[in-house]
Amino acid sequence: MPLINLEIPIMSIYILILSAVGTYHIGSISFARLVTRFWAPGKDVTNFEIPVEGTEDRYKVLSIGANSVSSVLGPKAGMVVSILDILKILIPTLLFKLIFSEQPAYALIAAIAGMMGHIWPVYHKFHGGSGFSAVLGGLLVIDWLAALVCPVAGLLLGMIVFRNMVVASLSWLWLLVPWLWWRTDGDTQYILYAVAVNVLFILAMVPEIKTAVKYKREGKYIEYGLGNLKSNPMGRSMLKIAEFFRVEIK
Repeated sequence: MPLINLEIPIMSIYILILSAVGTYHIGSISFARLVTRFWAPGKDVTNFEIPVEGTEDRYKVLSIGANSVSSVLGPKAGMVVSILDILKILIPTLLFKLIFSEQPAYALIAAIAGMMGHIWPVYHKFHGGSGFSAVLGGLLVIDWLAALVCPVAGLLLGMIVFRNMVVASLSWLWLLVPWLWWRTDGDTQYILYAVAVNVLFILAMVPEIKTAVKYKREGKYIEYGLGNLKSNPMGRSMLKIAEFFRVEIK
């Protein structure tokens, strides 16, 4: 496939700017904060704390998203946040795909910009979520099959091959690169999208990585990991799957 043509018409530049700026601002809407205010008036999701298993330590939630909400308000509230976060990326991405069906770049940029808004929301001092729901929202439009196949393949890869919880949780994002390369016959635009998703997610995880390193230095890494996983429904499901495959947290 040829590389991206640098001779872009003026109108196309305007549409690219619209897709990027518009979806970034939509992605910046923090449904975690809004749902928390509605579900539990007076509570602030940014003040929620996660316990470190088996210790008296607690730390404030680092990413403001569905998992943070579900850790305190329960799975129903977390599910509402997750669905809304998916839709806020899915709908604008779908509109750009339908209106400009011959120019996939618009939808791809919309999905990436929406994810950036979710992670670094302009309305909330650039403190947002990790981006899982945002990735799914865009991916369901760009390649809905990838949204089904890659998470399952990544889970099996992590649990059966590498026997590692981190790989089981994150490898589906890594698999997007070869998957979209195969699905699009090596279309540069889609490969760049997959790479951008991974880079953005790594950047979003920096605060959690720093916290994990801190507890590892204190000899509490396993306790930190267990507390994190047990605090939300997704994490508890991962623990049950790990127990089934006899995978240890390490």
